Amino acid sequence: MSDVATGALDATFAALADPTRRAILARLRSGEASVSELAAPFDMSQPAVSKHLKVLERAGLITRGRDAQRRPCRLRPGPLEDAAGWLENYRAFWEDRFQNLDVLLEELKGTGDE
Repeated sequence: MSDVATGALDATFAALADPTRRAILARLRSGEASVSELAAPFDMSQPAVSKHLKVLERAGLITRGRDAQRRPCRLRPGPLEDAAGWLENYRAFWEDRFQNLDVLLEELKGTGDE
């Protein structure tokens, strides 16, 4: 994995580490929203939500458009897909290990019955 890809993945996981940012991403799954719409369910100021949005934007997880007076935020799936792909490698690794363990346990169980 290149340094650029590693940096992007690091930024994605750092952004996902915060529950507020994960909630914002969950909201954006249903479509674009303004900063005030995204801030509404949280017990924090709009500037605080804007700081979270900047982290998400730097990680490439969202884009912020310009529609006259409004700056709608939109979800970008690419970085999440990259993170899911990275995690998939480890899921496959552990699944293989557990399969090997199952085979060994079955063999041991079979030899113990004799």
